[in-house]
Amino acid sequence: MIDPWVLAVGAILIFVVLLDAFETVVLPRRVTRRIRLARFFYRLTWMPWSRIARAIHTRKRREGFLAYFGPLSLICLFAVWALGLVFGFALVGYGFGSALHAGSTPATFATDLYMSGTTFFTLGLGDVTPAASRSRVLAVIESGLGFGFLALVIGYLPILYQSFSRREVNVSLLDARAGSPPSAAELLRRHSQNLEELRELLANWERWSADLLESAISYPVLCYFRSQHDNQSWLSALTTILDTCALAIVGIEGASARQAKLTFAIARHAVVDLAQIFHAVPSPERDRLPSAELERLRLFIAKQGLRLRDGDAAGQKLQELRGMYEPYVLSLSRYLLLPVPEWIPQEEVIDNWKTSAWGRISGFTPAAQTGMDDHA
Repeated sequence: MIDPWVLAVGAILIFVVLLDAFETVVLPRRVTRRIRLARFFYRLTWMPWSRIARAIHTRKRREGFLAYFGPLSLICLFAVWALGLVFGFALVGYGFGSALHAGSTPATFATDLYMSGTTFFTLGLGDVTPAASRSRVLAVIESGLGFGFLALVIGYLPILYQSFSRREVNVSLLDARAGSPPSAAELLRRHSQNLEELRELLANWERWSADLLESAISYPVLCYFRSQHDNQSWLSALTTILDTCALAIVGIEGASARQAKLTFAIARHAVVDLAQIFHAVPSPERDRLPSAELERLRLFIAKQGLRLRDGDAAGQKLQELRGMYEPYVLSLSRYLLLPVPEWIPQEEVIDNWKTSAWGRISGFTPAAQTGMDDHA
């Protein structure tokens, strides 16, 4: 006996899962609809995961724990989709009246669920077989979807990890150029003797920001993937570039304000769109550059032979530029538990490339580092 209500529920479940998988894996643009299976899944899983992470006070352990979420959530999302399709086809089969041969045992919903699972994963055990034409058609459709789902997963993972690797290359390159963790003042210090190189660096980061924008919108799960080192992240790198661009736009003698404006525009676009994707409401939680810190920044830059334009107009301009991106950066930092870098580097910070499990590279004192930077 056909049950139209069970049929309808099963068909709707199949449609919802297939639409969600298509929008997440295939569709190369942001989906603004709030009610989505993947969005609900990440909200449901990230909240307890991040709450546990906040209770871990050791940075290394906390970052290690958070590093598991991105890859593990991806596997769990695939499992949720597969279970949803199996359950949906089982409901459709049950709605068709469980037209199955199961030996001497009468077919029940459990039989339909077993039949659906073996068909979707193309096991073909043969102990349960369709007994009517509608059940045979349903089995063919489900086996085809199961094969296509497997191919989709296999093709999706390499693309995702290629985007992740491409993102992390520039984050790692910033280590020797802006410190670990990076900061705008340190980036300017290490390029103070060659501002043309700084312009080229900002041009490269303009393209990196555009790539981040496109890849993260298509695959938001990438934002959960952590960098190799605990004191690095895509958010800290992006914030450092935005800070540097803001200073160059305000006015640093010899720096390319035009390139800084171009890089600032696309980098700011990236942080705003990412905040919208995660519904991270922008809020100025704290002032990253109070007046006293700004004066210290001016002195730090002046010691490197650079001069940041001063005066009320320059201060107001810097404040306006910071207001265009800092609230979004801070909201993403709070949601993703990614630290935001300071404007000025901390004292005695050792770059990642100078350290290892066996200690620091001998002979590299702060003075030696300064000499190396000046002749780079």
